[in-house]
Amino acid sequence: FVFKLTVAKQQDHFFQAAYLEERDAWVRDIKKAIHRIDGGQRFARKSTRKSIRLPETINLSTLYLSMKDPETGIKELKLEKDKRVFNHCFTGSCVIDWLVSSNSIRNRKEGLLLASSLLSEGYLQPAGDTSKAAAEGLSDTPFLDLSDAYYYFPDSGFFCEGYSSDDDVVLKEEFRGTIVKQGCLLKQ
Repeated sequence: FVFKLTVAKQQDHFFQAAYLEERDAWVRDIKKAIHRIDGGQRFARKSTRKSIRLPETINLSTLYLSMKDPETGIKELKLEKDKRVFNHCFTGSCVIDWLVSSNSIRNRKEGLLLASSLLSEGYLQPAGDTSKAAAEGLSDTPFLDLSDAYYYFPDSGFFCEGYSSDDDVVLKEEFRGTIVKQGCLLKQ
């Protein structure tokens, strides 16, 4: 799950993700940033809180921990769609249902805003073509309140059986050189 990024000074940077979906998400986001910059647009990450007028009383981190609670949180399932098995995930409808039942929101429309915030801040990740397309802006909202839109928690151990990404081709290459800096990727 390694990909290489070559910068203008002909320096190669290698990044290794923990799993395929994480690698694909990083590649997609980096490509999006490069496309914006090449198009002459300024690239700046906007705060979701400001862009959708999220009330100051809502703490996304606390909400995320409640959602992950093994007893009262969202139940992670093994779901199957298009001959692929998605492990440790849940549907968009489950998220909205949970937000309603936990009194975090007043209605499903408000739930879409809150779930979109969780998605854009990295507390939820899209799994499967339907939810990935919405997250990339091909839908009215980045988060879908649907039973066939799958999502997962980034630290849940999510994996998909029977999946191979045709979007990004990673060339098999022998990695040589000295490690200049070693660390981990953190998307927030």
